[in-house]
Amino acid sequence: MTAIRARNLAKNYGNVKAVDHINFEVKEKSIFGFLGPNGAGKSTTQRILTGVIYPDAGEVEIMGFSLFKEPIKAKQEIGVVPEQANVYGELTAWDNLMFIGEIYNVPGEKINQRATELLKLFHLYEKRNLKTRGFSKGMKQRLLLSMALLSEPQILFLDEPTTGLDVESKQVIREMIRDYHRCGKTVFLTTHDIEEANMLCDQIAIINQGQIAVIDRPANLKQSLQKFNWLEVAFDGKVPDERELAGLAGVERVKKSGDRFILYASQPGRVLPPLGKLIEKRGLEVISLHTQEPALEEVFLYFINDTNSRKGA
Repeated sequence: MTAIRARNLAKNYGNVKAVDHINFEVKEKSIFGFLGPNGAGKSTTQRILTGVIYPDAGEVEIMGFSLFKEPIKAKQEIGVVPEQANVYGELTAWDNLMFIGEIYNVPGEKINQRATELLKLFHLYEKRNLKTRGFSKGMKQRLLLSMALLSEPQILFLDEPTTGLDVESKQVIREMIRDYHRCGKTVFLTTHDIEEANMLCDQIAIINQGQIAVIDRPANLKQSLQKFNWLEVAFDGKVPDERELAGLAGVERVKKSGDRFILYASQPGRVLPPLGKLIEKRGLEVISLHTQEPALEEVFLYFINDTNSRKGA
């Protein structure tokens, strides 16, 4: 089943096309990463999907319900953690959860049970009776997650959930995302943290200048850019001329990085025989030699630059 379906979404702010007629689907029980640089349209898209703002055009379905025709049914399926930790500062952590429980009509006995479970999960139970205005950003973010999860939504929307947090808080939140997913729920993760998306997501969409550049699994995105594969070699003492390495069969370009040479090639294995002959001929001593796949960051930059060049054309 499709958890989220966006059709022809568009949103303009004056002459700026924040979201430019995009289409995508998010599978149920998946972690979907929504990546892009600042100003790409990530947060605007999420605000549309969660009913915070209306698009100028397009339709959204949440678990089969039209967000604009059946907003109550659709919103009952989601929990939202915004980028800004906007908990109610004059309320205690416990009272924040009670308030949310009342809004979502969670039965009283269940509210207490869920609130206790979530506060313990996010290491906030000992702070439950303190007003949240004195909480750190990490504590507020963990409390927001507790509030979003209280009603046990089918879909959890997260907008940059770990930005600016300490390492411990990041680890807690990322593990929670994995646990939530293992329970058969769907996560829509808006982020600019490429490594975080690589660690967590089943599928990734890259948005730039309001348009979807690509949607695919992280491994497939890397594989699609085989020209970014490379072979890294380091020599001890005498080193070859960079032009010699660039002239080897199969090498597309060479970059020197410290005492290492990086040889870019779509098929690094084919570079090894001619490289071996060069090493023998020049009497070189190799310290290390290994191949690498493209990092997701390189894939991200490639598609962003590709979108920019097409927009500018």
